[in-house]
Amino acid sequence: MKTIIEPFRVFAVYPIRMTSREDRERAIRDAGYNVFRIAARDVIVDLLTDSGTGAMSSEQWAAVMRGDESYAGSESFTRFEAAVRDIYGFRHVIPTHQGRAAERILFQTVCRPGDLVPNNTHFDTTRANVEHAGAEAIDLPPIESRELGVPRPFKGNMDVDALEALLEERRGHVPLVMLTVTNNSGGGQPVSMANIRSVSNICREHGIPLYIDACRFAENAWFIRNHEEGFAQKPYIDIAREMFSYADGCTMSAKKDGLANIGGFLATNDGRLARQELDLLILTEGFPTYGGMAGRDLEAIAVGLYEVLEPDYLEYRMASTRYLGRHIADHGVPIVEPPGGHAIYIDAAAFCPQIPPRELPGISLTVELYREAGIRGVEIGTVMFGSEEPGRPSTAPHELVRLALPRRTYTQSHVDYVVEAILAVFARREEMRGYRIVEAPKTLRHFTARFESL
Repeated sequence: MKTIIEPFRVFAVYPIRMTSREDRERAIRDAGYNVFRIAARDVIVDLLTDSGTGAMSSEQWAAVMRGDESYAGSESFTRFEAAVRDIYGFRHVIPTHQGRAAERILFQTVCRPGDLVPNNTHFDTTRANVEHAGAEAIDLPPIESRELGVPRPFKGNMDVDALEALLEERRGHVPLVMLTVTNNSGGGQPVSMANIRSVSNICREHGIPLYIDACRFAENAWFIRNHEEGFAQKPYIDIAREMFSYADGCTMSAKKDGLANIGGFLATNDGRLARQELDLLILTEGFPTYGGMAGRDLEAIAVGLYEVLEPDYLEYRMASTRYLGRHIADHGVPIVEPPGGHAIYIDAAAFCPQIPPRELPGISLTVELYREAGIRGVEIGTVMFGSEEPGRPSTAPHELVRLALPRRTYTQSHVDYVVEAILAVFARREEMRGYRIVEAPKTLRHFTARFESL
């Protein structure tokens, strides 16, 4: 059938307040033209992030009621640990309250000033945690990822030749290599099994551990099964297990492909390193069997990690994202091609070419989408990845706006509404003007910056 239907029924609803244009004009102005600062009640369709914003299943809610809130030795942790070990295969499982806590513990444990951490493309908190530990975050995307509008498979891969050259040149200064699956900053593009295997082989030749940023591991498994030769008949859980078999550890935000509203973990096969990480966990997060999470959250993740690998769910998830991408791209809206797994990335620089990067076209587009229809997206461009610090790029490689679809939250009619709004803004794109930053912190400035219109 051509019609996308959600593979679930709705038993509880959350009301959406239908704001007027005047309401939205006032809200965005009061927020300093930063959609992060808008109250959720003033948003009609919230595509700011897919992190922790999805709906949990009846099985997850049932598991929540089983939560063991014991401080130490919780049965909920035992079930959580068993699920992680079964799917990911790593021996040591360290729970954290979310993915960036896992990143902080990992990088503070292994990184030293002067170190380099290569990645296919670091996302914002990953990069910030690497830099906070005194190391330098290096992006090694493939050459084909630069052609945003050209649909090629596995544009989220790492450039293995560049990795090999870097490891040779900076021998002794690379404590680990990371692969982000799917590649969030690179347009939600997948990483092939062949690329994971190649990166793993290079790391082993150089004696350097490989870690996977596993936030969207199930979506990456879908791309491998559907677009890489030799995997068409393989169950998603087996594809996931093979992906992780090439790595030495991972960080995970369970707010994505854990289908939970909070939580994450750090996993490794290195017992000595795990001991150091557990010491830091106890200092900053909590005891090793809860790590900053309630027992009920551990239970929800333990169920969600299996549900996210269900074929019906993944087919619906990918069809929904593809539907949004195709319905705007077919009308001329420039997007990162092909559509990613969790989000559609609009090329804001091509959408409104009259606005140069220094005048923040991504911010202009997020503001206009909110004004038009109360849709909240996020800029992934110069505000997120540019810098005012000497010696660092002032602008980003690309000016994108990400529209991330929360899991099991919106219906096809919501997506149709988003399509209509984007096309309406696209029709008057020549009227759009730039913005400038008037107030911002030095780190992760996109979360709290304020802007004004030019």
